[in-house]
Amino acid sequence: MTLKVGDKLPQGSFTKMGQSGPEAVSTDALFSGKKVVLFAVPGAFTPACNDTHLPGFVVHCDAIKAQGIDTIACMAVNDVFVMDAWGRSGNAENIEMLSDGNGDYTAALGLELDARVWGLGVRSKRFAMVVNDGVIDLLNIDEAAVENTSAEVILSALKA
Repeated sequence: MTLKVGDKLPQGSFTKMGQSGPEAVSTDALFSGKKVVLFAVPGAFTPACNDTHLPGFVVHCDAIKAQGIDTIACMAVNDVFVMDAWGRSGNAENIEMLSDGNGDYTAALGLELDARVWGLGVRSKRFAMVVNDGVIDLLNIDEAAVENTSAEVILSALKA
């Protein structure tokens, strides 16, 4: 079952690249006492994710944070090495690049995308949420192209 606005996020963890290599990031560390924009993509380096979704958040990072956002994080069911390389190639140094390598957190959210038809296995649906101290304030999900989950849409919702 997909979570909805007003729900508390489940406990879990991600992996991100630290100075000495991969390190775990708990949901408590990411969300507790903070206002966070978390967006997810079906796959790093895939066309819409690479050409539109991540670049929008890179371009609008400062404007989004100016709306009271402490952290912008990008999550994908990719390994931590891919997420790190994608972040570096996309100039996303101000965005937390989070690996949900086995898709466990994606499953806990109820936002799995069956991409086996394209040889990608089970991934995350494309979504963007605003989380305030672990509670979902906004949740937008796209079934195809980057429409409701773009940085521009999230920024506009934050300004409203």
